[in-house]
This record gives sequence, structure tokens and C-alpha cells, in this order.
Amino acid sequence: MFLDRRCWCGMHEGMSLMEAALLKKWETVAVRYHELTNQLMEPSVISQPGLLHKVNKERTEIEPLAKLFDVYQDYTRQLEEAAHILGDPSADGEMQKMATEETALLTRQRNELEERARVQLIPKDPRDEKNLFLEIRAGTGGDEAALFAGELFRMYTKYADRKGLKVEIVEASETGIGGYKEVIALVEGKGAYGQLKYESGVHRVQRVPATEASGRIHTSTVTVAVMPEADEVDVKIDPKDLRIDTFCSSGAGGQSVNTTYSAVRITHIPTGVVVSCQDERSQLKNRNKAMRTLRARILEAEQEKQEAVIAQNRKAQVGTGERSEKIRTYNFPQNRVTDHRVGLTLHKLELVMEGDLDEIVETLKSQQQQAETVKA
Repeated sequence: MFLDRRCWCGMHEGMSLMEAALLKKWETVAVRYHELTNQLMEPSVISQPGLLHKVNKERTEIEPLAKLFDVYQDYTRQLEEAAHILGDPSADGEMQKMATEETALLTRQRNELEERARVQLIPKDPRDEKNLFLEIRAGTGGDEAALFAGELFRMYTKYADRKGLKVEIVEASETGIGGYKEVIALVEGKGAYGQLKYESGVHRVQRVPATEASGRIHTSTVTVAVMPEADEVDVKIDPKDLRIDTFCSSGAGGQSVNTTYSAVRITHIPTGVVVSCQDERSQLKNRNKAMRTLRARILEAEQEKQEAVIAQNRKAQVGTGERSEKIRTYNFPQNRVTDHRVGLTLHKLELVMEGDLDEIVETLKSQQQQAETVKA
């Protein structure tokens, strides 16, 4: 079933250590798949529904990669056969030509399989499938920063809509001129966090504000934080550690939205984390949303502490708004957006602001995959 050791060594002579490790890992997955297939036929497994479900689940998860390896082996065997023909002095010219063409085709196909496997072998972030909390805050730049915070929120809302994700505002502090001092939203849907996790950091905007009579370009900043929603099993919160206050909801300028005490503010006393929600008319709904936000913030703070111990010089700052360097610049006069982490510049700012973030997100994903591949 699996490659002969002599064939393996000969085929990949001169290959890099990274590629050798990748193929070994790939083969291990294929071996495991066939082990699990055999286990599904064992009476001792069949008689235990829980174990049967566990074995079948693991087998289903690795099946695509194992099937790819079977095809890879088939290509390898065909390449060996073509190599024998090319090395046979008694083979006629027509056979040699066919073997040369087949070698080129099979080599290309096998390389493509390796690339597909390389991506699938990268360890997946278990948080990628989770919902997330998106926090956008106006930074330097006064009203202009608040206006751009509103535009960024609309950009993310349109992007989420393209991806089939649902966006709900949890808390918002509006300026009354179409902007936000702060807006916190819950984004729900399959793969939500994986789609937006690269957006955390400082976003810089360069443009001429509508109020600027001289036409001078202003630079403002907005901070974005993306936090995966924490499950109850991830964060244990003792009700005795909470202080819950209710108050009347208010809108832009502080005016009262309603006269009932539907808005909720929750303080986690041990950590000092405070969250509030007034988006819903129901106090119970606001409380549930606030608790979901609270769990996400506490989990994020815990993860930051762990990362600080592991790598002091690379402390994660998601959710704190303390990133010292901008991650992206939106230059309106030049219709240009630049992501500084990957050196990507696009001259289609108007499309990006309409939610067309795919090229940026895919480039960032690709960079991470390459980094993970090197680590593997």
C-alpha cells in the first residue's frame, strides 16, 4: 500500500528537510486513515457507540488528505515506470518521447498535489470556526477618526454579508455625524473568526476632511480588535464575581432612547473588565450579549498573559488598541490601500471600502500558511 523505502529515498534524493518532513507527515496521516478504517470493522468498536462515533469522526476529518496521498503514490509509481523506459536503451524513439511527455505531466500533477497537501497539513487554529466580537474605536484625529471608524464598520458589515455572516451591534457610542467613537459588534457564522482575525491593529486613513477648506490632507487612526467568542467551557465565571447594573438606553448626544431600564452593564470584579449592552429593548437579551462579550474579553486577556510569558517581544495586543505600528493605510487621494504586514498595495480603495477584502485576506492567510509550513 505504501511506498517502498528504496523508492522513497531514490525519488526524493536532494529534497529539502522541510519537504521530507512534509511527506513523512502526509504518509503518517494516510497510515492512520487505514488503521481507523480497519477499526470501524472491529466488533469491540462497533459495540461502543461513543467510540464508534469518535473513530468515524477522526477518519472523516483526515479522509481527503489520505485520498490525496493514494493519488500521489499512483503518480509516483507511474513516474518510476516512465523512468525505466527512459533508462532503457532498447526502447524506440516513440516510446522515449511518450515517456518524456508523461514524466513532465505527472511531475506537474504530483507537485500540485504536494502543494494542496502542504496547506492541509498546516495545523488549523481551533478558534477559526468561532463567532467573534469586533471592536472599532476612533483613535487620533477627532471627528475625522470617528467618521472613519463608522466607514470601517460599514466595510466589515459588507464583507461579512458577502461571506454569509451575521453582524449585530452590541454597544455603540455614536457621534451624531455618522461616525462612532466606539462600536462593538458580534459577528456570527461558520468560519467568522478565521475570516476577520487579521484585522486587529491600527488602521490609518489619509484624506482631505469635508470640513477642511484649504484641501490639506489629514491623517487619522482607528483601532480594530477582533476577539473569538469564548464558550462557557473556555471561561468559568463565578456569578459572585459580577456586579450588574441596569440603566436607560441612550442614543447619540446622550438623549434617552427609552424609559425602561433595559441597558445592562456588567463588571467582572477580579479583572476589572466592564462591558455594557443597550442594543436590544429586552434587558435579558442585553444581559446575554454582555455576558458573551465579557467571556471573550476575559479569555483574550488570559491568552495575552500566556503569550507574554512565551514571547515577551511579540506580545499579542488584540483587543487592547496598543499596537505601536499601523497595519494598514487607506489613502483616499491616491485611491490606494496598503497592508504593511505583507507589503500589499491595491489601487482600488473604493472597492475595498465596499467590502471587497478578499485579496487582502487571502494574502495574509497565505503568509501565515507559509510561516506555519516552515515551522512544521
